[in-house]
Amino acid sequence: MASFRPKYISFDCYGTLTRFRMSEMAREMFADRIAPSDMDRFCKDFSAYRLDEVLGAWKPYAEVIHNSLQRTAKKWKVEFRPEEARRIYEAVPTWGPHADVAEGLSKVAKEIPLVILSNAMNDQIHHNVALLGAPFHRVYTAQQAQAYKPRFQAFEYMFDQLGCGPEEMMHVSSSFRYDQNSATDLGFGARVFVARGHEPTNPNYRDYEIPHIGILPALLGL
Repeated sequence: MASFRPKYISFDCYGTLTRFRMSEMAREMFADRIAPSDMDRFCKDFSAYRLDEVLGAWKPYAEVIHNSLQRTAKKWKVEFRPEEARRIYEAVPTWGPHADVAEGLSKVAKEIPLVILSNAMNDQIHHNVALLGAPFHRVYTAQQAQAYKPRFQAFEYMFDQLGCGPEEMMHVSSSFRYDQNSATDLGFGARVFVARGHEPTNPNYRDYEIPHIGILPALLGL
């Protein structure tokens, strides 16, 4: 990595640090309604509707999951069961990190303050952060910002709270649609894509690509 040393490193949480099990749970729940050969497309639609749900005015994340699952079921002409959407929402705080996260983050945290910017509710995120195995300087949520990523408002809330411009920061995420595209447009000093496999790489919207968080200390020269 070049000589740039960020004042803060901000992270997406779900998917990047925390193992995101949204599609995994949908596969289990809809196994009685969706054929195995169709399940990948069903989960892809569920993901797309979740993104669509967060692009407008802020709403509680339980509504995001409920609405997106309902719309996906409608598209596929299968039964929607509200209690399943609630089960997914209530499971989110129990999800733990990817195996590579704790060691990599702990090394970095000794030298550079770590920040989370997450599309989460306040009562969800702290349970997940406690499982990451590393100290965080600040944790910011969509509920606090009253906007979800990829909307700039979510990132701008973080900048205001930190008293820091994007050019002084590094942003780390495994998602282009929610994070890296906005991080590019906002002018982050460095953008790191974590290739978790749920989105293809795009060299136009990242400065560095790493396979997992365990590589981050070496990227920073730590």
